[in-house]
Amino acid sequence: MAKPTASAGPSARAVAPVRRPELALPELRPHDADALRPDGDHDGASFTDLDLDCADGGGSTFLECALRGCSLNGTRLTRARLLDSELTGVRGVGTELAGAEIRDVELTDARLGGTQLHGARLTRVVVRGGKIDFLNLRQSTLTDVAFEGCVLVEPDLAGARLERVSFTDCALRGVDLSGATLRDVDLRGVAELDIAAGFDRLAGAVVSTVQLMDLAPAFAAQLGVRVED
Repeated sequence: MAKPTASAGPSARAVAPVRRPELALPELRPHDADALRPDGDHDGASFTDLDLDCADGGGSTFLECALRGCSLNGTRLTRARLLDSELTGVRGVGTELAGAEIRDVELTDARLGGTQLHGARLTRVVVRGGKIDFLNLRQSTLTDVAFEGCVLVEPDLAGARLERVSFTDCALRGVDLSGATLRDVDLRGVAELDIAAGFDRLAGAVVSTVQLMDLAPAFAAQLGVRVED
């Protein structure tokens, strides 16, 4: 008599794929103002090679816009809404995007440091290439977000919620997952995975066999297991 086959448990469930943005920008008109202003309404505008350092665009809406080659040092975009837009080659330190809504957006080849995205909502976002240092995503919500070929140094995801998030050919260095909630987070494509805190929050993530071997000492320490030869 054949033995019954064990049913596949939750761990055997396929990882849900990331739903990606489908951008089709209209013909854009140049942004002709010298700077941003709070609660601005930008529709179909092109921001190209502009110095937006320390500008205040808090509460502004950017719909079907493109920011290309802009400098964003200390730029304030608190509670801004970036929708159906692309950001290419932007650079800056201390860009303020706390509480922002970022939906259907592609961020390509960014060079950013200390970007503040705590409490933000990212939905259907692709981050492609570039390097982002000390990214603050505490208490943020990431849904359908794909990181591709980028370097993230000490990203802070403490208390964040991640669902359908993937990493492909990325370096993830010193990530803090303390208190984070993960569901369908695919880490198998991470070329360099270094978790500084929050090993106990990896339920809901998928790792490769090689990554599991690398993480085994940390898992053992988390469980209080001593490994001795």
